Amino acid sequence: MSSPQLSAVLWDMDGTLVDTEPYWMAAETPLVESFGGTWSHEQALGLVGLGLDDAARIFQSAGVRMAVPEITAHLTDSVMHQLATKGVPFRPGAQELLASLRAAGVKTALVTMSLRRMADTVVDLIDFDAFDVVIAGDEVTRPKPFPDPYLQACEALGVTPAEAVAIEDSPNGLRAAVASGAATIGVPLMVSLEGVGADAIWPTLEGRTAHDLTAFHALVRGRKDHS
Repeated sequence: MSSPQLSAVLWDMDGTLVDTEPYWMAAETPLVESFGGTWSHEQALGLVGLGLDDAARIFQSAGVRMAVPEITAHLTDSVMHQLATKGVPFRPGAQELLASLRAAGVKTALVTMSLRRMADTVVDLIDFDAFDVVIAGDEVTRPKPFPDPYLQACEALGVTPAEAVAIEDSPNGLRAAVASGAATIGVPLMVSLEGVGADAIWPTLEGRTAHDLTAFHALVRGRKDHS
């Protein structure tokens, strides 16, 4: 029996497609401090890749006296304001790899824990039709690190996880991707991805093409099918 072929590539957004993690961190500290609390860089790193509702509950435990939806809306508004004023910092090679995948006929999905309105803002700034499907944090049954967002993306694309590659920058996101059954690539940014279970860690997406992902997927599926 032949191994599944690559049919889809599933992309995380914050930290993978765009380097927005500093924007989130810049929004978090003033929020906590406005309620008399303190917020460290280490605490901020612990939220990378976490669902917004889960992050909001951590802010509540740090003293933020706001409801979960209010916290997620406040942080999203702050990050979107920074995107509008400072621009969208796409990660090196990300848009070029997306364009290569589209040219090769590979389906793509954006799988993010950010709210849909922010995801749409980022997607609209790409000057070609980059994604077939967008799965946002306010649309998932359970957030990362559960596999649900990636399973929902595969279902929406009409592919199985065995036919997909997921690209992530955070341990929480990678755990979700690994649990879904997709082949996984970690592209670290803010935190180490060692020991999380990625099938490969690439230092950058720069210079990568659809051919690289097809070859990677074939290698991973071949290895798993013979293990």
